[in-house]
Amino acid sequence: MTTLDDRAELIELISRYADIADLKEFTTLPDRVFTDALTLDFGSVTGMPEMTIPLTDYVEVLRAGFAPFKATHHAITGHVVEIDGDTAKIHAHVRAEHWLPDADRWLVVGFYDNEAVRTPDGWRLTRVRLTAIHQENQPELVTAAN
Repeated sequence: MTTLDDRAELIELISRYADIADLKEFTTLPDRVFTDALTLDFGSVTGMPEMTIPLTDYVEVLRAGFAPFKATHHAITGHVVEIDGDTAKIHAHVRAEHWLPDADRWLVVGFYDNEAVRTPDGWRLTRVRLTAIHQENQPELVTAAN
């Protein structure tokens, strides 16, 4: 049976996920958010295929990927949570804004379809999938690595 505590913990997990980038907190938060390894699908933004990557490698990707931005803000709302025992799916709306120094704001609007598992330390994301439905002013650095 699904509890309200599980739902609240999963929504908080998504908030911590956003804080990693927005607070540039790459030291303790990733271990509180992700499993090791995890599957990522940001193809709708980067054009890169889905991949499974060790958490330590992903932290370095995050650190490098967000370094150029003077600020970011990820508003993640409208969570739809489906829990089946020790696994969960979380669908949510996202509006992500990114500011480069002396450049227009890069806006990404879309949906997250994430999967989580219950671990001895609490819920952790094992799969993150972003589907962008609208973007404005995507900087070249986002697609340059492809």
